[in-house]
This record gives sequence, C-alpha cells and structure tokens, in this order.
Amino acid sequence: MIITGLHLLLTYQCNLECDHCFAWGSPWQTGTITLERIREILRQARELGTVEWFYFEGGEPFLFYPIMVRGVEEAAKLGFKVGIVTNGYWGTDLTDALEWLRPFAGLVQDLSVSSDRLHWDEALSRQAEIARQAATQLGIPLGFISIASPEEDAPGAIGTLPEGESGIMYRGRAVEKLAGDAPRKAWTEFTTCPHEELRDPGRVHIDPLGNVHICQGISLGNLFRQPLAEIIRVYDGAVTEGTHPILSPLAAGGPAALIERYGLDPEDGYADACHLCYEARLALRDRFPDILTPDQMYGVASG
Repeated sequence: MIITGLHLLLTYQCNLECDHCFAWGSPWQTGTITLERIREILRQARELGTVEWFYFEGGEPFLFYPIMVRGVEEAAKLGFKVGIVTNGYWGTDLTDALEWLRPFAGLVQDLSVSSDRLHWDEALSRQAEIARQAATQLGIPLGFISIASPEEDAPGAIGTLPEGESGIMYRGRAVEKLAGDAPRKAWTEFTTCPHEELRDPGRVHIDPLGNVHICQGISLGNLFRQPLAEIIRVYDGAVTEGTHPILSPLAAGGPAALIERYGLDPEDGYADACHLCYEARLALRDRFPDILTPDQMYGVASG
C-alpha cells in the first residue's frame, strides 16, 4: 500500500468526553507523545518517500500546545503539508484565538474544527465561530467536522443529513453511550467495511505509543519497535496472501466474517458495521493483543 497521509494522535487526553468518541478521549485518558518521538515519526515518514500530509490530532492536541507548535514547525520544514484537528475549545475570544493560531500561519494547510451537538450545546459553537474568524484573518484554511446527533442519524435520515454532516460510527464510547437506542440490523447484513479501504487505505493513524492504526484499535505494528516501511511491507504481504488474522476476514467479508471465522456468539442485532466490528474485536483482544491494541482504544484509561 502507498501511504500519503500520517495522522498523529498527539494525545489520548481531551478536555471533553463526547459520547460518540471512538478514541475514548477524556481528561482522564493516558498516553501523550514526546517531541523526541514526534521527530522519529517525522524521520520515518520522510524515509518512506510517499507521505504528503502530516496531521496532528487527539484527543485534543491543543492541550499540549508547545509540543504541537514545534511538531508543526518541524513537519512543515521537512516539506509536509500540515493539518490539525481540534474541538476549538480555545476559541473563547477573538484576540486570544489569534494568538493561539498565529504560530501556524503559513505552516498549516488544513485546520479542522469539530463542532456539533455531540461536542457542544449547539451545531456551530461560539468557539468554532471565533476559530473561523481568527483563521480567516491569518489566512489559515479552516473547515468544520460535524457529526449528526443520534436522532438525525436514524435510518430514515440517511441520505438526508445536512451537507457537511456525517453519521455516527458506533464504536468506542458510542457503543456504550449511544448504541442502546439505535435501530438494529442482523449481524449477517454487515459483510463489508463501509469506512476503510483495508487493502490500500492511503493513510494511517499513529498513536502516542507508536501503534500504526489502519482503523482505530487495529494496529499493523509499532514503529518504535519496527520501521514503518517494514510494517507496510509485511502488511502488503499479508494482504496478498490473505493471512492477517483480523484484517483479511474484514476485507473479504466485513465484520460478519470475523464472527464466522472465530465462531463468536453474536447478539440479535447491531447499530451498524462498526458496532459489530468493535464488539467482535473486544471478544478477540485476549487472542490478538498485539493487533487489537492499545487499551485506550477499548475504554481502558491505563495500560
């Protein structure tokens, strides 16, 4: 596979604890990367030779602001296009927001701000609007990430969501907090992965521990123990041979194939494919601890 984008989870910590968060972000989460390790990831990304974009995400990356600023500066210096994903909590005043964003002017090509009723009390929060004003003044491209509320994400609403909104993916905390009231379908219907191109994803997420996620909670390996280029080479071989114990069945037959491959005992119904996949992975974590990792992605605050 050819990787053109690396998305660094700078931290699992977040000032919010949103019900739909698949990374289980919260003020009590553990796992934050160091500047030294950011430099190592940047070095490996440059060696790979195909990476164009480098994103800083979380959790909430602005919680570790000085480290993010230096990481952005060094990524830009190496020639990467740089993006940041944030909930915009720092947008409390326009003058202050300008100071928060000023170091990124001319360095960041994509500032993505999450704003919806699952993050805040309104679809477009005051903080997000202030962030937009500040980014506009500084010439930083900004867009919004908006997730539809559960009642808007019901089957009858699919295809009619407002432009720019995405539906909930029922994994992580969303399984615990939101899936209980969602309409269910039989597990046998979920025969494809609707959100990831597992054979050639184009981008991966790297967490503070070094795990390389093809989908959050499914690790291809750890780049602090094995070079990223080698991780990709090994995975390419597993895809060709169909030998990866988790991703091969997922690619061939979706989450339903995981149930069948390992003889799991499914429930009567699931909210979506992510819900089934997440529950199947929970059941298989003890069997594949190096793949279905880390604890943070499965609701364990330390591990």
